[in-house]
Amino acid sequence: MTVGGGSEDRWVDDHAGPVVRPYAVTRGRARPVTGTFDLISLVTATRADVGSESGLGPEHLAIVALCQRMQSVAEVAAHLDLPVGTVRVLLGDLMARDLVVVRPPRGSAGLPDESVFEAVINGLRAL
Repeated sequence: MTVGGGSEDRWVDDHAGPVVRPYAVTRGRARPVTGTFDLISLVTATRADVGSESGLGPEHLAIVALCQRMQSVAEVAAHLDLPVGTVRVLLGDLMARDLVVVRPPRGSAGLPDESVFEAVINGLRAL
C-alpha cells in the first residue's frame, strides 16, 4: 500500500506506518558504525560543503545542513521526520567521516543526589 501522491509515495504498513524507507536509508543497519548517541547529545557539523563526499545519501546531507547550528539528536530526528534509531545510524556514518561532532550530555554535576529526593518525598508523605 502506498500513501501520498506523485513521486513522494511512501510504502507503509497499516499498523506500523512507514517501514521500508528507514530500512533503505540505513542499508539495513540497526546500529551506528561508530559512537553512541543519547537523545539530548548535541550535534554540530564540521563543514558546510559536503557535496564532494561520495556515498552520502540525501538524509546525510540534510543532517549536515541542519547541524550547521547545534541540534540535539532528538531535534534532528524530528526535523527530518525519521526514527531516532535511523538518525543514530546516519550520525555514525557522518562521525566516521568527521563531518559532524557529537557532544554527549553534560554529567549530573551540580544536581542533588538521590538521598535529597528521597528526603523530599518522605517529607511530603509526612504532611
